[in-house]
Amino acid sequence: MSASRREILRSGLVAGTAVAATGLGAAARAGGDPLITEVQEWNRKLGDGVGTYAYGMPSPHESHVVRRTLPWLTGDATSSSSFTPLHALEGIITPNGLCFERHHAGIAAIDAAEHRLMIHGLVDTPLVFTMDDLRRFPRQSRILFLECAANTLTEWQAAQVNSCQFTHGMLHCVEYTGVSLRHLLAEAGVRPQAEWLLAEGADAAAMSRSIPIGKALDDCLVAFAQNGEALRPEQGYPLRLCVPGFEGSMWIKWLRRLELGDEPWGQREETARYTDLMADGRARIHSFEMDVKSVITSPSPDAGVRHGKGPLVISGLAWSGRGKGTIARVDISLDGGRNWRPAEIEEPGLP
Repeated sequence: MSASRREILRSGLVAGTAVAATGLGAAARAGGDPLITEVQEWNRKLGDGVGTYAYGMPSPHESHVVRRTLPWLTGDATSSSSFTPLHALEGIITPNGLCFERHHAGIAAIDAAEHRLMIHGLVDTPLVFTMDDLRRFPRQSRILFLECAANTLTEWQAAQVNSCQFTHGMLHCVEYTGVSLRHLLAEAGVRPQAEWLLAEGADAAAMSRSIPIGKALDDCLVAFAQNGEALRPEQGYPLRLCVPGFEGSMWIKWLRRLELGDEPWGQREETARYTDLMADGRARIHSFEMDVKSVITSPSPDAGVRHGKGPLVISGLAWSGRGKGTIARVDISLDGGRNWRPAEIEEPGLP
């Protein structure tokens, strides 16, 4: 699967599996179901008129479908995470209000009219863009998945939480809209000696990461919208950098500065953090790429089996890493890995 797509996997269980296949059909009640045969309260009066809800909200009966946090995970909510309820979602697009959060200094409250993006360093012409300037460039809309480098951290040492949301929920997939970073860099003119790009955010942490120039000139996107509307504040409003296939900490939110140089900057989040401890005690740096991964979302601890005997559909998500390729096959085991069977990958199989 490419870094810009996720696909749903499905596998129906048949006779002889862990769930008995005894037939599929609607339950029948003698005398009829009163929810059908009797007039209900919501049938007795007119509903709310148009304009009652200026911005559409989910039904109150879906109030359990929310981002959740683990209070013990960090000592301060301003440098912490919330988790996407993967088990409660349908399809591959994550609603804006359910995209996981990861902040290093809380959510920056920025007026888009006062926000600027600067490009400088090893360029021919240093530039400063307003948001209106950026919207004058040709825009792109691309479905991208974003995974935090710490996704599944609750299982790194041992199983700690009985929840798909908390084990794999530092993940979202949305349609981002913005301007190709390559186009902006071309406007400034990249000098031949430029090998790295520093992306910096406008939050209180000035979150910064060094990015290889080859990646910056490849498929990165400077986004100002997701799923058809402006970025949410917790997703970097008014501007964030999208780096397909790379760990989420490099998708700098509240993007304000891009500096080109001939070597990486060695920022805190790429030296003291987001490194890989090796067996000899040394730390590997610049391991940017996220690898292929999958998760069963239903049935799961958050979405148990509720319908009694009968066929059961196992569903989940599979996504590739490194920003390349597609998921060609998914296998599923019902006996702890001793035997495997192919799952059905739902269409559309997006590249």
